[in-house]
Amino acid sequence: MHSDAAFWDRIAAKYARDPIKDVPAYEHTLERTRSFLTSHASVLEVGCGTGATALRLADAAGRIVGTDISAAMIDIARARLDAPDTPRNVSFSVAAMTDEALPHGPFDVVTAFNSLHLVRDLDAALAAIARRLRPGGLFISKTVCLRDSPLRFLKPVFGLLKPTGRIPHVLFLSQPELQERIRASGFRILEVGNFPKKPPRHFVVARRLD
Repeated sequence: MHSDAAFWDRIAAKYARDPIKDVPAYEHTLERTRSFLTSHASVLEVGCGTGATALRLADAAGRIVGTDISAAMIDIARARLDAPDTPRNVSFSVAAMTDEALPHGPFDVVTAFNSLHLVRDLDAALAAIARRLRPGGLFISKTVCLRDSPLRFLKPVFGLLKPTGRIPHVLFLSQPELQERIRASGFRILEVGNFPKKPPRHFVVARRLD
């Protein structure tokens, strides 16, 4: 866990500076997510990075709590709260998806954008997310599915580089596998899509079963 946090702490400043690679796909993700939010919804974003997406969605929700394993990422996110005209209904804290420090809620919506493929125990993370949702609450995620892309052939290379600390832990998921593991964690899938299609960043909206 500490090595994961150390990797993201190390690259936090660069991560904050880097431009979004596919702006249309990002904007479409925001649009689809907004369509499931309400003005009174309480939202937990896990793996929020430097907080940009939470701040973009703030006007569509009642409150948003963003969490990330990286203290350096959260420091940047909190600094963004000091900017003029920043929404007042957003807060940030340090917590991994499976930490007890993760806010308990219950929340109306939990979001996870480009983060599920980076956890070490996906099933434990999904179970923790389900526990943070009220019955009937929504889980909205977008996940890089490397097994469905040409990058799947690089899995052995990733395995060799991971001990060096040059890359983070990465899961090579397929879209069917991701959907099945979300269902197995107590969810019914409502909507799926890929934004962008290559490599597929699989967008899933799922409802927690009662």
